[in-house]
Amino acid sequence: MLTIIFAVALIWVTFKLLIFGIKAAWGLAKLVCTILLLPLVLIGLCFAGLMYVALGILIIAAIFLLITGVLFA
Repeated sequence: MLTIIFAVALIWVTFKLLIFGIKAAWGLAKLVCTILLLPLVLIGLCFAGLMYVALGILIIAAIFLLITGVLFA
C-alpha cells in the first residue's frame, strides 16, 4: 500500500515539475525575445532604410508598455 502511495505521489510531483519547467522556459523565451529580438529587429529595420516602420513599431511598443504598466522600475 505504501508503494502505491509513493508511486502516485512521485508521478504527481514529476508532472508538477514538468509543468513548472515548461512555464519557466516559456517565460525565459518571452524575456529573451523581448530583450534581444525586438531591439535587433528595430536596428535591422533602420539599417534596411525602413526608419518609419521601426519608429512606428517602437511607438506602439512604448504605448503598450505604458498602458499595461510593464516597466522594470
